[in-house]
Amino acid sequence: MSTSRFALFVDLENCGAKAATLNNILDKVKIRGDILLGKVYGYTDRFSDLKEVLLSNTFTVVPSIRYGFAQKNNADIMLVIDALEVAYTNPLIDSFCIVSGDSDYTPLVGRLKSMGKFVLGISRSEVASSIFINACNEFQFLESVSSVSRDKRTRKAQSKDEPLDDAGLNKLLEGILSEQTDEDEMYASELKGVLLRLRPDFNEKSFGCASFGKLLNKLAAKFGTIRVKNDNYNVLVSLNADAPEEASAKKLNADTWRSAFTEQLQRYKDDGFERINPSILKADIQAAYPDFSERSIGFKRFSDVLKQMEKEHLLALEMDEQKNMLVKML
Repeated sequence: MSTSRFALFVDLENCGAKAATLNNILDKVKIRGDILLGKVYGYTDRFSDLKEVLLSNTFTVVPSIRYGFAQKNNADIMLVIDALEVAYTNPLIDSFCIVSGDSDYTPLVGRLKSMGKFVLGISRSEVASSIFINACNEFQFLESVSSVSRDKRTRKAQSKDEPLDDAGLNKLLEGILSEQTDEDEMYASELKGVLLRLRPDFNEKSFGCASFGKLLNKLAAKFGTIRVKNDNYNVLVSLNADAPEEASAKKLNADTWRSAFTEQLQRYKDDGFERINPSILKADIQAAYPDFSERSIGFKRFSDVLKQMEKEHLLALEMDEQKNMLVKML
């Protein structure tokens, strides 16, 4: 199975100053293919915490020199010029990831797609243009990318500063498998290739197994969340649809919904987001509580839930220029 080869262009003003957020973006792209080229725009001293991430991923940095009101447009134009130059001169790259939601990039997306390139867009929901979203082959909201790990155990599993244990590795494999959109299962060799892109220091022998296949069987037997099968001497891996749900899974009711919502809002705030689209919040609540509905907690519409939280000073509601509602964290 072929592997996509990406050029990654990041508007740091859109990404924010969190190293964890940039790492999550990198992981999202690495699951889809190899990153052959990375470039960030608008770097200033306030992004100094990103130095290690940028250097370890061999990013080229375009600094931001403030002069007048046209600085943002200058960075946008530079990104477009660089992306087109790569598209025309580097035949190895077949996919592009643009981390920005500005509608000004829509003509760039159109040109890249006309050249047969795959375009992945990633942006904060607060500033994502519907025109840009619809133009991309695939689009991810940055809040969703950053909140893939919803509990402390998963967050620990994705930390690159700590060695993986069995539980952490199993969670990482679950995340890779859940990102597959075309097929329900992956070849073990392909899965290992993705894992090595995410964790270059991975070695199955560190987990007491002589081969990757034996390690997969060990994890499948221990946790029951992945399924391993042999098909004509090939090992195929998929998520186990019959895996039991975690015992900690709870249903929201009129007494518990506030704490669940405020915890989710705090996660966004910890990840560096000030405002989000309400659809992001609802999607993450439904992912954590699949049985959630507005009526189950005493409301008719999701907007009614948000208005109640605003009355209780748990959040603030604002409108953007297109009169779309935004949720502001307090």
